[in-house]
Amino acid sequence: MLTFFTHSADETTALGYKIGKKLKKGDIIAMQGTLAAGKTTITKGIAQALDISEEITSPTFCLISEYYGKMPLYHMDVYRLDGTEDFINLGVDDMLYGDGVCIIEWSEKIMDELPKNTIILRILPQDDNSRKIEIENFNETIE
Repeated sequence: MLTFFTHSADETTALGYKIGKKLKKGDIIAMQGTLAAGKTTITKGIAQALDISEEITSPTFCLISEYYGKMPLYHMDVYRLDGTEDFINLGVDDMLYGDGVCIIEWSEKIMDELPKNTIILRILPQDDNSRKIEIENFNETIE
């Protein structure tokens, strides 16, 4: 497991950028963290690394936002779904197993539907307002 600490939104975005530079087609990131933990902030950095110029916003109300750069980025938020059946009914197979990168916020609700090689990214707010970011199943170095 990789562990990082960020102390500002800019640092969190910068870490996302470093992660995004290492992503490959078909990568899935299962993002986990409380409300306002920084999930969309880190996604902004990932999008920058993929040469996406559109503004990244939380997909809470639209469920899936699609962005296009070096490769597609599918940004999903499953917070409002009741479970895995709702997730499957969204028709996400083409995105999960396609030529882009998927980022799934609130992934705790649907982990049993994701492939074993899914990258798990946990954002844990700390008492000093920093963020502890843990990454599992990511076989890349980040400097």
